[in-house]
Amino acid sequence: MPTQRVRATWVLTFSLAVTGMFVGWYGPLQILLAKQADAFSPGDKQGALALVTGVGALFSLIANPLWGALSDRTISRFGRRLPWIAAGTATGVAGLAILAVARDITMMIIGWSLVQTALNAPFAALTAAIPDQVPVAQRGIVGGYFGVAQTVGAAAGASLAVVGGSITGGYLACAGFVLVSVVPYLLIRRDHVLPAALRPAWSWRSFLTGFWISPARHPDFAWAWLTRFLMNLGNAMAVLYLFFYLKDEVGLADPDGGVLILTAVNAATLLITVLVAGAWSDRLGNRRVFVTWSGVIMALAGFLLAGWHSWTGVIVAALILGVGFGAFTSVDFALMTQVLPTDLDRGKDLGVINIANSMPQVLAPAIAAPIVAHAGGYPTLYVASSLFALAGAALVYRIKSVR
Repeated sequence: MPTQRVRATWVLTFSLAVTGMFVGWYGPLQILLAKQADAFSPGDKQGALALVTGVGALFSLIANPLWGALSDRTISRFGRRLPWIAAGTATGVAGLAILAVARDITMMIIGWSLVQTALNAPFAALTAAIPDQVPVAQRGIVGGYFGVAQTVGAAAGASLAVVGGSITGGYLACAGFVLVSVVPYLLIRRDHVLPAALRPAWSWRSFLTGFWISPARHPDFAWAWLTRFLMNLGNAMAVLYLFFYLKDEVGLADPDGGVLILTAVNAATLLITVLVAGAWSDRLGNRRVFVTWSGVIMALAGFLLAGWHSWTGVIVAALILGVGFGAFTSVDFALMTQVLPTDLDRGKDLGVINIANSMPQVLAPAIAAPIVAHAGGYPTLYVASSLFALAGAALVYRIKSVR
């Protein structure tokens, strides 16, 4: 268990690397994949986007815990995590390059699946670096910077997707940022080297069965996982069709620019709350109340989107969603690191937790597409997303070992 506080240099380089991962994911997710789906399959753009993002999320579902578990067992003079950050980033950039030259839905699926698979390696390694190196009393504020990095990455990804000037230019701009973002963190070379004597014994059976963490033996871990899953499912359903919502429901003439503006508005409020909530929860020693109120606030944003179909309404909802998701992002991550079953399997266990991030990306298209097409359209979609957020807000109080 780390006891020495990390320095500002580590926090800043770590945050930049995380920002790069989210540029690689959210530039495509917010704008570029939707534009490609609209271009390649205009008659069924929602279904095409759901297919591409759903298949990619399936790869993410497997990749994150797999890379985390492998990094737990990596013996290298550079450390356990750094080799996976370097290799995964380079491969993810190659996936973005494939998307840049894609000419049909099949190539989109191949490129996006590679991006999801590869970028989960550095993300799993970076996530595990927090419990590796940050003491518990500092995890709220570092979790806040982790949330800031995600927000800045999403905003920067949307910006690069637009200023790239075309679909191809947008992907290449995102790829360049991803590649550069990890260099400072790699150069400081702060990582734990795993002695060969402490390397867990290898067997495929124990490796595969290790991904099952018994809810009966570790109930707080299970409730924390379910809370994160429900909150992220609500959020994923809310943002999946934002481009199409602005274009078809709100009637915005420039949905690309609209997504960019909304991302900036959301980021502005999120950046404030993610740091305030993380530091505040450190001082109070109480995580659950912040998670609960963040779910309530996120649900309010969804209800607004369901009933107020105007550009003004979307702006207000983006502001509110930034407040809620900002508080959730920082405090929930700190909470998660406090319910991990063992120290030696941090990467794998956090990978299992991160399934609660990636699985909603699989399920959101499967749930959202039929709702939009056959069950009431966008109003029903946003009501459903709010209900998932409220369920997560309520269940966090089943966690007993963390206040």
